[in-house]
Amino acid sequence: MLLDMARTDPALVTLVIGDEELLAERAVAAVVAAARAGEAGAEVHDLVGSKVTPGEVTQLTSPSLFGDRTVVVIRSAQDLVKDVIAEVVAYAAHPSEDAVLVLAHPGGVKGKALVDGLKKARAEVVTVNKVTKAGERLDFVKGEIKRAGRGISADAAQALLDAVGNDLRELAAACSQLAFDTEEKTIDLAAVGRYHKGRAEVTGFNVADSAIEGRLGEALEQLRWALGTGVAPVLLVSALAGGLRSVAKVGGAPRNLRGGQLASHLGMPPWKIDRVKRQLNGWGPEGLSRAIQAVAEADEQVKGGGADPAYALEHTVQVIVANRTGR
Repeated sequence: MLLDMARTDPALVTLVIGDEELLAERAVAAVVAAARAGEAGAEVHDLVGSKVTPGEVTQLTSPSLFGDRTVVVIRSAQDLVKDVIAEVVAYAAHPSEDAVLVLAHPGGVKGKALVDGLKKARAEVVTVNKVTKAGERLDFVKGEIKRAGRGISADAAQALLDAVGNDLRELAAACSQLAFDTEEKTIDLAAVGRYHKGRAEVTGFNVADSAIEGRLGEALEQLRWALGTGVAPVLLVSALAGGLRSVAKVGGAPRNLRGGQLASHLGMPPWKIDRVKRQLNGWGPEGLSRAIQAVAEADEQVKGGGADPAYALEHTVQVIVANRTGR
């Protein structure tokens, strides 16, 4: 699913391929962490493909007068323009010893020249496969709990998956929270039941859908019920963030893509795209940006930055609804 990047000597050029966002982000972060492990003061430049200009990569990877290491991250590398692709491929053939370059590409035909060129230049390739099968999601849950230094029984892992759903970000948040809130060396079915009762009635997805669609009263009622029945605040924040990210992705997709092409481009199933399209009504770029910022602030609050997670979540839901309608 994901190659092990836990090492202190990252390749000078690494290409991360795959559209499973969480795992791709982790792969990129692992390369950056490995580069900084050897030199904590390494400067990191985090770029978006569509914004990279010709000559920029060459400039950023040029040797420093002080011998400091530089780390350059290019996300959405499929959006690099032709001249920059040529520049990156040429650089990959003869990379600087003082720089680490890591690029994230979702796969697909867009930007294929970059992928082919980097492979030919023998850049390291990390492939992130889409998690689609139930068994793979169970393995993911078990892996997340293991990352936290714990174990989980097979029936507990299945119960957690049934309660939370298939979204990897929400599953990761649920595993992290469960490991934090329980003391057992091996998390069992009873522990999952204690922390996820009521999920059949109200899920974070329910709250997110109501807020994004502008149903304030319903969203607040669902939020309070979810909190009252034991749904962890971090899961609710994750669901709100995921819902807004989906709106941003669908809203920003090329208008000429339809059906399977659009689904492939976004990495989302067609049924979800149809639902998000309906949710787009009333949203504009500025309002969406403010809503996403509010969720980011709530995330900090529920993870210890604030005294009252419930208040932070209620305020965030109100901000989301207000920005959808422009009030």
